[in-house]
Amino acid sequence: MATNHLFTLPVETTKGQEMVLITDQVKEIVQKSGIKEGLCFLFIPHVTAAITINSYLDPDTSRDLLDELHRLVPTRVDFHHILDTPADASAHVKSSLVGTDLTLIVYEGGVLLGPSQGIFFWEYDGPRSRKVMVKIIEG
Repeated sequence: MATNHLFTLPVETTKGQEMVLITDQVKEIVQKSGIKEGLCFLFIPHVTAAITINSYLDPDTSRDLLDELHRLVPTRVDFHHILDTPADASAHVKSSLVGTDLTLIVYEGGVLLGPSQGIFFWEYDGPRSRKVMVKIIEG
């Protein structure tokens, strides 16, 4: 029978829109699990946030990504579903475009990532207290 673990990774955001690098926290959770080979699933249980992998080496990469996504889906008042705020409506669209889950390979007790890749939590309607669900399955 395969071993599996479920962890909750808290994320505190400080801005309306930002990318928070969570790579080290995810790596620590995988290491704590003791699983050497398997899969790591990351899931965001929020409709105004997302998760992605991208370069963490230059902080301007995050800035460019946020700026371009905001250019594609600006905050505006002509959305049909403005129950909370205009930022909330645009955040729903951004979350769907980027996605709320990732699957990573666990190999030799660590997460496989390229040398410049980092895991980012994307906030679109902050600041807020958020969480990332981390499920690690052996095998």
